[in-house]
Amino acid sequence: MTKRIVVTGIGATSPLGGTAEESWQALLGGVSGNRTLEQEWVEKWQVPITMAAQAVVPSADVLTRQETKRLDPNSQFALTAAREAWADAGSPEVEPERLGVDWATGIGGLWTLLDAWDTLRERGPRRVLPMTVPMLMPNGAAAAISMDIGARAFSRTDVSACASSTESIANAFDHLQAGLADVIIAGGSEACIHPLPIASFAAMQALSKRNDDPATASRPYDVTRDGFVLGEGGAAIVLETYEHAVARGARIYAEVLGGSVTSDAYHITAPDPEGSAAARAMIAAITNAGFSIADVAHINAHATSTPVGDIAEYNALRRVFGEAVEGIPVSATKASTGHLLGGAGAIEAIFVIKALYERLAPPTINLTEQDPAIRLDVITSPRKLPDGDLLAISNSFGFGGHNAVAAFKTL
Repeated sequence: MTKRIVVTGIGATSPLGGTAEESWQALLGGVSGNRTLEQEWVEKWQVPITMAAQAVVPSADVLTRQETKRLDPNSQFALTAAREAWADAGSPEVEPERLGVDWATGIGGLWTLLDAWDTLRERGPRRVLPMTVPMLMPNGAAAAISMDIGARAFSRTDVSACASSTESIANAFDHLQAGLADVIIAGGSEACIHPLPIASFAAMQALSKRNDDPATASRPYDVTRDGFVLGEGGAAIVLETYEHAVARGARIYAEVLGGSVTSDAYHITAPDPEGSAAARAMIAAITNAGFSIADVAHINAHATSTPVGDIAEYNALRRVFGEAVEGIPVSATKASTGHLLGGAGAIEAIFVIKALYERLAPPTINLTEQDPAIRLDVITSPRKLPDGDLLAISNSFGFGGHNAVAAFKTL
């Protein structure tokens, strides 16, 4: 028997705000989270890109000193977001063995790894911290969350590049359907605003070069788009069965219809320009729940602002919806948040959930001249969504050809 799965809590720390609500309000207000980097390493290493979308609230402002010392920044973002989501859900009373964590990251404890390597080279092996491995391992964030809330059903980590946290939501849905838990915290985080990833992404011509105007650098679908903006942060949602949520009187934001994961098997970094596997992921996420393509009323697109990526996603959307895609409101929220890599799908899922809950689709900033080859109804100011049951999807695509799509509806 198919179970109904719902969202009862949300939490985030992002380039737009220190909470999910602050991030949402800034998004609606057309705020850009991208700013000039002021760290001394920018000049020291002469990185070619001097901007990024940094988290607004430092983890040290919300976590204890011991937590910030013993957790990589990636895990710090994760714990911050998860705690907010858990509290937002009412801190549900659930048996530890019925509580799970499905978390995600694209890279993991990058800062810990590279700082430890610097310490080893400059000061020797005796000065490497004993907590280095637990802090750098990709599953460190999931472990921190599970220990914080006492989740003993399972604690799992998805690592699928920029599709990671959408995949974690799809997996959480499946795990609830399979009866492995009654409540799950799902989401993702990333902390990679570091000179090495910036230099690497810049070398592959993936980042925007608009150092002189950071706020307008991320420009999905615009004819002048020239790359994505690196972002950081974390986002979490609490999922549970409908029966469990109703029994405890929980507020319900939206229903999760499920998710789908496919693979391009095409190229390690470039998306399949035909978008066939991405299209299959969208179709499966919609139809596996018993809905039709025509039911989709809103799309949060992956839309990284890269010349090649935006076109590939449009081709995939065209495969799925045909000419009807031109009438579906599309939001491209990375224009505001930057690209959170492994955390992108989770923060964008929250934006979809809020859009359905408030029946208000968020805007895409910095779109001044839409690429004529991309015939989409891109929202540039907050737009009311219609009454009645609404279905929306959130797309995430990552290096390695990973495609993940999650579907949500109003309750």
